[in-house]
Amino acid sequence: MTWNFSPERVDTPAATALRRDYYDEVASRYWKRPATAAEIDEGLTDDGAELLTAPTGEFLVGTFADEPAACGGVLMLDEERAELTRVYIRPPFRGNGGARLLLDRLETAARELGARRMVLNTRLDLIEARTLYTRHGYLEIPAYCEGPYMEIWYGKEL
Repeated sequence: MTWNFSPERVDTPAATALRRDYYDEVASRYWKRPATAAEIDEGLTDDGAELLTAPTGEFLVGTFADEPAACGGVLMLDEERAELTRVYIRPPFRGNGGARLLLDRLETAARELGARRMVLNTRLDLIEARTLYTRHGYLEIPAYCEGPYMEIWYGKEL
């Protein structure tokens, strides 16, 4: 069984389901309780995901054994920086090397959009994500943006 990644609009059924699962997991962990369907809907409304298409970005959907299993996006912040966003692997598919492959593909997509540097922000409690980023060469950087769920920032030269 292998991973396959392809660009996809964020409103396709597979991309929408993956984005909902991503938001459900990060919101539920933050609130320390399951997110409701209404909260997930609210969180995805006007979240800027429509910018994850050329020329401003790209959204990838990953499949494993032909099952939608992963997603992630890059968003151009300026002429040289892309932001890594919405990186997610569904729990049953974790541990199969998909996260590393997804990051590689997202970095390639950012380079193709003209980025020379990738940045991201995350929360301190998302230890698995932070571990993935640092293992993949991301280093802590000063804050480049602000928001209620942003606690640590990383960057990497592409």
